[in-house]
Amino acid sequence: MVQSKATDVAAYLAELPVDRRETLTRLRELCLAELTGFSEVMSYGMPVYERDGVGEIAFAGQKQYISFYLLRSDIRAAFADRLSEQDMGKGCLRLRKEPDYDLVRDLLRATASGEGPTIS
Repeated sequence: MVQSKATDVAAYLAELPVDRRETLTRLRELCLAELTGFSEVMSYGMPVYERDGVGEIAFAGQKQYISFYLLRSDIRAAFADRLSEQDMGKGCLRLRKEPDYDLVRDLLRATASGEGPTIS
């Protein structure tokens, strides 16, 4: 997906194909439930979850997969074993099939539990 021009996450989700919308809506629900104290914003054309103005989690529908951005290097290091089997970029978990929602929930809970360095 090209960067969205949506001004809020609801509008972003509404413009997605139905098959992607369901998965991204579920990711959003997990983010809202687990990231207490975070702000949900649109940045770089995708939903981003910020704490004190710093993005720590984001997601986006791409053409071939869903990107789940894990922007905290300490969380990524703490979950290295569980992430080793995943298709990962520097800070992007590429979800080409149904996400492991238990893993996503654990990543979100770890992110919410404290502050740490973000990937630059």
